[in-house]
Amino acid sequence: MPTNPSAREWSVRSAADLGRAIAGARAARGLTQAELAERTGINRSYLAELEHGASTLLLERALRALRRLDATVTVSLTPERERGAP
Repeated sequence: MPTNPSAREWSVRSAADLGRAIAGARAARGLTQAELAERTGINRSYLAELEHGASTLLLERALRALRRLDATVTVSLTPERERGAP
């Protein structure tokens, strides 16, 4: 769930949080997993895994370091009128 639904921001402290942010941003843009996978050049099944909280060792280590620092990554969905070309 977005931290602030009106601002469309997600706090990321775990792989599951990151997955929710990706899924939420994708849904807010009206894209299917297949469409986003095609636009990003990644496999749709891998995108589905990410959205369900799949992690990598590198991601877990980075997030663990941030948690130890009491820091949080925030994902913010930029309004479409402010976005540049992909």
